[in-house]
Amino acid sequence: MFSPVTGQNAKRQAVRKALDAHKVYITAQSFSDGAYRARVLVDGEAYWVDEFRLAQLRQGLTPAELELTPAADD
Repeated sequence: MFSPVTGQNAKRQAVRKALDAHKVYITAQSFSDGAYRARVLVDGEAYWVDEFRLAQLRQGLTPAELELTPAADD
């Protein structure tokens, strides 16, 4: 049964989930030989990823779950 309290709790849970999700910022992109690469910044660390890994990061997976290694300083 739906009540105002249940609705408010659901809204708070959605906000909490959005705030806990990591932000993914694209800082550079390259296209070479038909391949896309992006340098992304996640939680203060930079990584080079392909299109598939970028999509996974945007879905909420962490770099540790994807076994990504930080990008070397350019």
